[in-house]
Amino acid sequence: MHVPDGFIDAPTSAVTGVVAAAAVAVSLRGARRELDERTAPLAGLVAAFIFAVQMLNFPVAAGTSGHLLGGALAAILVGPYTGVLCVSVVLLMQGILFADGGLTALGVNITNMAIVTTIVAYAVFRGLVKVLPRSRRSVTVASFVAALLSVPAAALAFTLMYAVGGTTDVSIGKVATAMVGVHVLIGIGEAAITALTVGAVVAVRPDLVYGARDLRRPLQLRVNGELVDAPAAEPVPVAARSSRKVWAVGLVTSLVLAGFVSFYASADPDGLEKVAADHGIDKKTEDHATADSPLADYGVKDITDARLSGGLAGVIGVGVTVVAGSAVFWAVRRRRTADVSPTSTTA
Repeated sequence: MHVPDGFIDAPTSAVTGVVAAAAVAVSLRGARRELDERTAPLAGLVAAFIFAVQMLNFPVAAGTSGHLLGGALAAILVGPYTGVLCVSVVLLMQGILFADGGLTALGVNITNMAIVTTIVAYAVFRGLVKVLPRSRRSVTVASFVAALLSVPAAALAFTLMYAVGGTTDVSIGKVATAMVGVHVLIGIGEAAITALTVGAVVAVRPDLVYGARDLRRPLQLRVNGELVDAPAAEPVPVAARSSRKVWAVGLVTSLVLAGFVSFYASADPDGLEKVAADHGIDKKTEDHATADSPLADYGVKDITDARLSGGLAGVIGVGVTVVAGSAVFWAVRRRRTADVSPTSTTA
């Protein structure tokens, strides 16, 4: 659902840019509360993993493919505010380095793919985990449903933006029907990827899943015939080796997906591209500002071997994204530490 330049007019793009900038600013502040000693190291990795999986287009219908948006996955793993930042970092890297998603449409893409998906997914996820049995399976089920609904929600958001600022004269009813229809199918793929990933992390390190941290019931003791909560025990430190292992496995997985598996991804246009071509939304598409980038279209310039070119581009993308994301989250985490430091308070 990467919107290129030219689909949405300049005034609407500018407004969405302001909305996106405000949301990122709010998320930077909110992420200070989410980025603790467990979340902070994971956040940059989540951004890199989303970048890698977005390279894996999967077929959803004849001549149409889809890929992960990632808002639901990021929100559930590292929190909604940090999730917005994760997807925003990915979109920024894709737009600047790989000419994927227009630069003037960056606000549109952040609003659709980072803000809408994250808000919808996390609201649905939290609502479900409150009513479902408190178990790991419930977390996985809630993740599936949340991710499934987040994708057509983003498609509806694009349709509304197109209704306000579309550059071609196409019936909004046709756009809405086509966009939502194909993105419901893409949402099934998104849901499967999200549920599998969250389920895998929950099985190994449930404490790393931000959205499920408060699901554990407190230990209760029977005193004089009544059940009372036991005193909170001192937290048992998790071995640093365990955290490093999760991070290393995640990074290696991202590199393999982007550097090797991506070669076998579907070459069919994704949902938005297909709808745009079928209904004429793409008549005024503009050339990307970084179309001459050495990594444009996820290939390394001057390398003729398609497998090698795409694989190197994927590996570079994962590396740049994990470094950029980790730098952002480290800075936010450092700001949180400064905010709570005794030296930052006055008597």
